[in-house]
Amino acid sequence: MAIQLSATYQKRLGLPAFSSHSFQVSVETEITSLEGVQDEVARLYHLLQENVDREIRQVGFVPGDHYGLNNNGSSRPDINPNQNGQHRLNGGNGHHRNGNNAHPDRWSCSDKQKELILKLVAENNLDRDTVEQTAFDRFGVGVRMLNKLQASGLISELLESCGKNSKSGNGGGKR
Repeated sequence: MAIQLSATYQKRLGLPAFSSHSFQVSVETEITSLEGVQDEVARLYHLLQENVDREIRQVGFVPGDHYGLNNNGSSRPDINPNQNGQHRLNGGNGHHRNGNNAHPDRWSCSDKQKELILKLVAENNLDRDTVEQTAFDRFGVGVRMLNKLQASGLISELLESCGKNSKSGNGGGKR
């Protein structure tokens, strides 16, 4: 009676710009007795590992820092880098002006946080460059790059600067 063995070996490597690549090889073989299982498994593992390790060295395409961004360094038409290369809020309601734009909105915080930040800026006529500089001063990144915790801190600060109590209304619960 033939015994079928299946073996798979996979490796994933992290690359710059939050990229990665992986390679996987699978093979099936037959052996005639259980006595040969241990040796055949060791042989297959060594064979697959050796081949995957050799082939994965061919990195191929790695996106650069500006991959997927338009000419001004942004994925959005309403966000432009300032003279320091930092991205800044620059008009718009957070939605693409052109529905056919191939680049998605890219904010690191939640959609609700993004909407609230944009709403607070618009409703209170806040200077977008000042809000952007506040984010950069406090967190070391521009508004679009704030994570959820950082965005929450910025929202609290915006609510306070607008004279709104951050413990009531939109500033209270989880975002």
